[in-house]
Amino acid sequence: MDSKHIFGGAVAAFLFGFVVLYSSRRREKIKASEKTPTKKKLKSCGNGVCRSNFAGNTDVIIVGAGVAGSALAYALAKVITSSTMVKEPGGCIKLAELGLEDCLDGSDSQTVFSFAAVHKDGKRGAISFPSNSSARGFHYGRFVQKLREKAASLPNVNLEQGAVTSLVEENGSIKGVLYKTKGGQELAASASLTIVCDGCFSNLRSNLCNPKIEVPSYSVGLVLEDYNLPYANRAYFILKDTISITYPISSREIRCLVDVPGPKQPSISTGEMASYLKTVVAPQMPDELYNAFICAIDKGNIRTMPNRIMHASSYPTPGAFLIGDSLNMRHSVTGGGMTVGLSDVVLLRDLLRPLNDLSNAASICKYLESFCVLRKPTAFAINTLASTLHTVFSSSDEDPARKEMKEAFFNYLSLGGVFSDGLMAILSGLNPDPLSLVFHCFAMLAYAVGSLLLPFPTPKRMCIAARLILVGSGIIFPILKAEGIRATFFPATMPAYYRTPPAQSTDHQLNL
Repeated sequence: MDSKHIFGGAVAAFLFGFVVLYSSRRREKIKASEKTPTKKKLKSCGNGVCRSNFAGNTDVIIVGAGVAGSALAYALAKVITSSTMVKEPGGCIKLAELGLEDCLDGSDSQTVFSFAAVHKDGKRGAISFPSNSSARGFHYGRFVQKLREKAASLPNVNLEQGAVTSLVEENGSIKGVLYKTKGGQELAASASLTIVCDGCFSNLRSNLCNPKIEVPSYSVGLVLEDYNLPYANRAYFILKDTISITYPISSREIRCLVDVPGPKQPSISTGEMASYLKTVVAPQMPDELYNAFICAIDKGNIRTMPNRIMHASSYPTPGAFLIGDSLNMRHSVTGGGMTVGLSDVVLLRDLLRPLNDLSNAASICKYLESFCVLRKPTAFAINTLASTLHTVFSSSDEDPARKEMKEAFFNYLSLGGVFSDGLMAILSGLNPDPLSLVFHCFAMLAYAVGSLLLPFPTPKRMCIAARLILVGSGIIFPILKAEGIRATFFPATMPAYYRTPPAQSTDHQLNL
């Protein structure tokens, strides 16, 4: 059976964060002013909130009802059943694993079987997903709404819009959250465990980790209509002077994401962005997409989002936990964010599965230290490939070594067989194996050097080859170091790898 691949519209980030509280006990509103004086606020804020059966008897609070939050809500509320969300073939597998694959149906989502990689001089290569797998292109908002509806359909989950204003701490442990309803009333909700997964713009993460965020570029999103593609069910990976990705999201629409390098983007309001897209990006579009691309610019519905990179750096905090983009972000060029987020959901669900009592915050915190070690291989492979791909193709051709590296990457993908299949399996999340990624990175480097030196090495080519090795090593090794070599390749040497569930009470029923 073919696995499905989902492309999320990264540009259409959800507008409202949510808090989901799970409990089968009655709901009770608590005004913040009535809280005990021993509790102090941890200053932070969120965009929106959603809550469920709440009060001091709640076991789990989930901050965030996007892809990861809604999937986790459903997964935990079902206790041992499945549910989740996705962005790539590997992510779709997680979606099916969690019982949420039907959230893709009924929204005019499109099946995608392959990529058309387009390089300079019109050079193209058709690259299929390995193992006869396929992908799905869809409207992000429709997909997330279905996930929320699926979670809300469970009896112990209630969604209620609001705005998180802070986490609540007592004696070194997080005891819950403060939030405001749409009517402006400030309420408090307490729980044994608060899980923060409110996305890339999370303002709660600063209380739970040491965020060091880089913004190397912006993604600019457009919806193309009235196009005439020579091949249906195919996405485009345009690797020219700028990086562009297009994929169908409905039977009449194509999502186009353009990478605009630099920490600042051209202004949309002054027309600078439209001018940039027409003069710099449009000439690089394939002929079959050019007219539709220009029309989309003229319509003016241009969306932008910063591409944020943040390595996981959370510190143990009793009573609270980070997952998804709140914990770790990578460049969006490979669309791997949902896959990593869904992998986090599945892993956390499995870790919480044997527990029926979350009241001992210190022991639960110690046990969940294993999460960061166990998630590392998948996160590393997807994060590293995204950073490497963007660094290579966003660099200037003025450096001959970087130009050769671009050519080598494209030609390596075009080789087919184990070369393209292996790399696509990593890119799509089907086989996010760190050793496989390292093998392909150095295989590409060897391929590039060999192409330069054969059949007749010259002093100039030898100099470029040496420079290429230095540049390639300068790209990959800092990423390896930042991700953590020991935890990635030798997880069994990490003490947290062997954490076991704490002793559980036999007379306590966990409310999720």
